[in-house]
Amino acid sequence: MSTHTEPAVFHPQVAHMNLPGIRRVTFDQPLRWLRDGAKDFARAWPLSLFYGAVFALLGYGLVHAAEDRPHLAMALASGFLFVAPALAIVFYCLSHRLEHHHKLPKLFVPLLAWRANPSSLGLFAVMLVFVLISWERTSAILVGLFLSGSGIGGLSDLLSINAVRQHTDFVLAYLAFGGVLALMMFSLSVVSLPMLLHRKVDFATALVASFMATRLNFPVMLLWGALIAGLIAIGMATDFIAMAVVFPWLGHASWHAYRELVERE
Repeated sequence: MSTHTEPAVFHPQVAHMNLPGIRRVTFDQPLRWLRDGAKDFARAWPLSLFYGAVFALLGYGLVHAAEDRPHLAMALASGFLFVAPALAIVFYCLSHRLEHHHKLPKLFVPLLAWRANPSSLGLFAVMLVFVLISWERTSAILVGLFLSGSGIGGLSDLLSINAVRQHTDFVLAYLAFGGVLALMMFSLSVVSLPMLLHRKVDFATALVASFMATRLNFPVMLLWGALIAGLIAIGMATDFIAMAVVFPWLGHASWHAYRELVERE
């Protein structure tokens, strides 16, 4: 007799919302998501690598265009974590097709994935714009409070070892504010965007389901978030070169995270 047991499913009850069941996951599953994401990347590598390179060039261009404005460059670099789930919708689309054994689409078809749920995905985009503007202003305030008159003229100066040692108070404050915002955005997007692509659910339902999935599996989701942040940091540390592979890999892996966290219809 098989000893395999199905993961426990939690059915959240929220007034006026028909939320899907949320599965409990274990600490070994994030590594499995990465492994499955790597398989999808290998199967769809021409498209995945193309879009990965496009987004890597976009990130490189934005950060280096703001090189002489440290607060803006830092806001754009850290803000990449906030917008990454929205950009990764093309990889959710590819993994969805691979899951159902469909042929890979033509080059620009994944860019049209938003048409699956345009109003809700549009609202998510509006929320992201608001968050990015708020974070840019917060970043400017922190730089003004802690680095005014410091002589730091660019991002490279700010990221030097000596600058980090001299301005530990700024680093800690920046990490504290950024960490809280990143955790909030992670909890609201880890499940919601793949769900909005995959199911005809509204914006609020997707956000609540994502928050519930994070809360129910908080230690595991912290690990998953740390893996994502660490891999993106590696991509950025290579001047965005490795991001061409890291970003699509994480996008595909996030699709598998959604499929295991949310009970299937």
